[in-house]
Amino acid sequence: MKEFKCIRCGNCCRWTGCVKVSDSEIDAIAAWLEMPSGRFIEEYTTLMPDRRGLTLIEKPDGSCIFLEDGEPCGCRINPVKPKQCDGFPSRWSFPGWEAECGAGQAMRTSARESKEGVDADE
Repeated sequence: MKEFKCIRCGNCCRWTGCVKVSDSEIDAIAAWLEMPSGRFIEEYTTLMPDRRGLTLIEKPDGSCIFLEDGEPCGCRINPVKPKQCDGFPSRWSFPGWEAECGAGQAMRTSARESKEGVDADE
């Protein structure tokens, strides 16, 4: 994954799914937003489907509640974003993620062009 460089397309923040937050992450995000942790939990989290923790809520379209659109996209809590967010795609991903991720698409194109260049030299 050494070639991966996020281009801040925001696509990973648009996927529906759980973003589990730990107690320490909740405290850090709440402090960043200048609100008590209890209020943050009430406004921005919900119970995980397995009932074993809390997850960030989503916008009606399934995107992260903290995704701010623009060029480039932004994360309202980027300096304190959950480890799960920070770990994509080096620590976790899913089959086919490159097709959904702007940087992943660029990596695939670059790899394909490099291979075509090698094949042309042969």
